[in-house]
Amino acid sequence: MQHNWSHYLRVIIALLTGTTLIGWAFGYPLYGLLSGLIAYLCWTLVQSRRLYYWLANPAASDEPPRSIGLWGDILDKLHKLHRSHLLAEDRLRAQISRVQESTNAMRDGVIMTDARGVMEWWNGSAEQLLGFKRSTDQGQFIHNLIRTPAFKAYFDARDYRDPLEIHSPARPHIRLQVQISLFGEDDRLIVAKDVTRLYQLEQMRRDFVGNVSHEMRTPLTVISGYLETLVDHSDELPMKWRRAINTMADQASRMEALITDLILLSRIETGEHTADDTQSDPEALIRQICGDARTLGRDKHQEITVDINDHRLLKGDEGQLRSAFSNLIFNAVKYTPAGGTIHVSWSANRDGAHFSVKDTGIGIDPVHIPRLTERFYRADPSRHKDTGGTGLGLAIVKHVLINHDGNLEIRSEPGQGSEFICHFPKERLVERLPEPQAEH
Repeated sequence: MQHNWSHYLRVIIALLTGTTLIGWAFGYPLYGLLSGLIAYLCWTLVQSRRLYYWLANPAASDEPPRSIGLWGDILDKLHKLHRSHLLAEDRLRAQISRVQESTNAMRDGVIMTDARGVMEWWNGSAEQLLGFKRSTDQGQFIHNLIRTPAFKAYFDARDYRDPLEIHSPARPHIRLQVQISLFGEDDRLIVAKDVTRLYQLEQMRRDFVGNVSHEMRTPLTVISGYLETLVDHSDELPMKWRRAINTMADQASRMEALITDLILLSRIETGEHTADDTQSDPEALIRQICGDARTLGRDKHQEITVDINDHRLLKGDEGQLRSAFSNLIFNAVKYTPAGGTIHVSWSANRDGAHFSVKDTGIGIDPVHIPRLTERFYRADPSRHKDTGGTGLGLAIVKHVLINHDGNLEIRSEPGQGSEFICHFPKERLVERLPEPQAEH
């Protein structure tokens, strides 16, 4: 490039020198130099004009204007850059077209919006699932088309770790699972998946469990009643029947406990709660449950301590909270050996409120912790007969916390005891009203 520039410079100098010599021959060297400069300027203006019209309308001709010298090289290099740009643009358009075609082939609805929720693009499945129309909805706010308050709150919260389930605004019988991802400059990629079949199957399962549990309760109550009568008069029965009657009575009691937990879990899962409308006193609730736990573990001589560091009320369903807290405390009593200690605490910080149950029991292998809240899952099935539990306690705790916007944390090591911590958001804490003073 430097070599070419030196060549062009020598050409220009030669041109000006030639015109100067011609002017010198006629006795006017200055006019000759000026004529050479004017000629070169006119040449430059003509080439600039040709370049301007070519750049202003590059599609008019694929080939650049013909020229020589410096302008010829400039036009050739611009032409190469232009061709390279067109090829890159064609490749990019092909990639975008392929991505759009593959996205349109998806059964899930895909929507792209900016940070404010203005809709920029969506695929064909989004039109079917959500009822969008390209002729009228382009550039609209997605909140104006999906008018579910839960979706608006989910979009604005910017916490997209868990998906959101809503009904389709265009087809209410369709259940959608919505997942949002951030990309670019705070833009949103929204994926809506049809989970109607899974939702219906889950609803059928809940209804089946609830109905069967209710139907089983009546005959089981009758059986238990007769067995209790036989146990009370076991002295009148032959010796070989006493053990069988006592075993049947124990198993009937366990079946009653299982059915009770199934019914409770079914009610909690279906949202039969008033977690946002009532206020509970966690301090009184915890102290009452711990008193019952001391009675339950009296023969094991366990030490149960209570530490309350916050005295505010908690917005939530007291019945559900009682079930969750009692399950954790009673589990600690069951799985802590004789002479062990159980520490129950209620505290709060800037993150929210925390209910903790820590014991010196046998502990749990960390490999089992992720599955402990599943129905009927047991870290050690051999303990089922000894503890007499239903296997639904931690599942109940998990769903109670879901209904109260909380989560369960489990810390445990084999032989080192366990700690179960219920975390509640700070928005659920309510200051106690001052008690009215007695009039003298």
